[in-house]
Amino acid sequence: MTKSEEKLSFTHHLAELRKRLIVCCIAIGIGFGISYYYSQELFTFLSRPLLDAMPQGSAFLVFTGIIEPFWTYLKIALIGGIFLASPVIFYQIWLFIAPGLYETEKKWVTPIVISATVLFIGGALFGYYVVFPVGFKYFLSFSTDALKPMLSMNEYFSFVAKFLLAFGAVFEMPILIFFLARIGIVDAKMLSQYRKYSILLIFIIAAILTPTPDVFSQFLMAAPMMVLYEVGVILARLFGKKREVEV
Repeated sequence: MTKSEEKLSFTHHLAELRKRLIVCCIAIGIGFGISYYYSQELFTFLSRPLLDAMPQGSAFLVFTGIIEPFWTYLKIALIGGIFLASPVIFYQIWLFIAPGLYETEKKWVTPIVISATVLFIGGALFGYYVVFPVGFKYFLSFSTDALKPMLSMNEYFSFVAKFLLAFGAVFEMPILIFFLARIGIVDAKMLSQYRKYSILLIFIIAAILTPTPDVFSQFLMAAPMMVLYEVGVILARLFGKKREVEV
């Protein structure tokens, strides 16, 4: 391939990436508009795990700036928009990488997009229904008669947004392992052999993605990641590229 062809190919990839990003932004924008219309209901829904864990008589959030509620509702709408647009986002990612796949592999588009969407939303729901109640009760247990929680709504929802997106992202691990196994980069045997190193890497990733620096939150994120890793090993064993046996 000549330099001019390489430049043309690179320019084509950039144009394709730009096209996919524009479609994703439009989808997120539409989801943002829908979510903002229900921003107060989403506010109530997202604040429920914290309010249920707070001591009786202090189950409320405060705002310290005049425009803090407005910006908080915008954040809620943006997060809602990302989750509503997630099927479109994963489909656009697939369209971007599809030209480099075989025709037989391109037929996986529907199950892959559906699985990625379900795992992304499922990760957020796991964080909301499983991790949040346990985590908030633990953190609020440090309150005493002389130490009462008074939490800012903006600070809380910034924390929630990071946590939900982080859980949604890490739940994509089986899909990532599936792709790596399909193209022959990893296989079930390799994943099993390097399991102990993978567990160490999982805890490092959990420490990076967790909004708070405490070990408790990191473990709550690392535990499902280890389960998902084992799911990935099974997928690699079932659907991974078969290595040719040397004679």
